[in-house]
Amino acid sequence: MKRLVLFDLDGTLTDSSEGILASLSYMMNKLSLKIPDDTILASFIGPPLRDSLSTIYGMDNTEVEIAEKVYREYFAERGIHRLAVYPGIENLLNDLSSNYLLAIATSKPEIYAKQIVEQIGLTHYFTGIFGADLAGRRSKKADVIAYALNKLNTKEAVMVGDRKFDILGAKANELSSIGVLYGFGSQQELVNAKADIVVESVDELTDAIRKLIK
Repeated sequence: MKRLVLFDLDGTLTDSSEGILASLSYMMNKLSLKIPDDTILASFIGPPLRDSLSTIYGMDNTEVEIAEKVYREYFAERGIHRLAVYPGIENLLNDLSSNYLLAIATSKPEIYAKQIVEQIGLTHYFTGIFGADLAGRRSKKADVIAYALNKLNTKEAVMVGDRKFDILGAKANELSSIGVLYGFGSQQELVNAKADIVVESVDELTDAIRKLIK
């Protein structure tokens, strides 16, 4: 049986920063929220939106639900299209697909993740695309990974992602992990989270995956 490789989406397969930041700007302006500096704005990319809203703005559950709804007004219509596939990703997936099962595990709502992967023409590489639910009951990366493993009926995989949430989510599910530096996380973040391997480029991923799963 082929071994499983789980990929994060934002910052790992796609540079989605333009669409996410535009959607955040729309939400903040519509709700008259103070727009934070660029560093804090960038921190929104990766973790569940509700967690960032709660941490940065101190929102309660009701306020979070309102803000998420406004964010999705823009994202679902416009933000979802403002992204690019990282160079080399399609070649990587093509090379890996002959020896591994490939799937996506993302904190982005699953309905949007499936639309994105379809619009960038990569759906056929993946055995499954797994993400958060819109109600927020499954939003933590560890929960999404567990959901993916359950659906695919396996407990063995390697997780590839650009943020500490990917690495910590993998550890919570007793998986090996690879951190990528071309996305939105820093080397220090990935090292502190104890990624098994950290790579700088897409070109290094095949060898890193082969080191962790034969």
